[in-house]
Amino acid sequence: MKEHTPIIGKLICNKLKEQGRTTAWLAKKMCCDQSNIYKIYKKTNIDLIQLIQISIIMEFNFLDCYSQFIRKNITKMDISA
Repeated sequence: MKEHTPIIGKLICNKLKEQGRTTAWLAKKMCCDQSNIYKIYKKTNIDLIQLIQISIIMEFNFLDCYSQFIRKNITKMDISA
């Protein structure tokens, strides 16, 4: 069974809730409108610089989510083909 890449918007939204923070809080920290944050929640992929910015603001390494995915799947790949 093929494992899907992490849906980053959902991960950000879930982590924000877990931290007890609001969309308004993240929007203020990112100096943007809340509507922009709601758009991020819907994203399946995100600009690397923006992900780093969110990671720093939220003090959580979202890049590690991708690293874990890569580690799990790299051994499943048949690179000899």
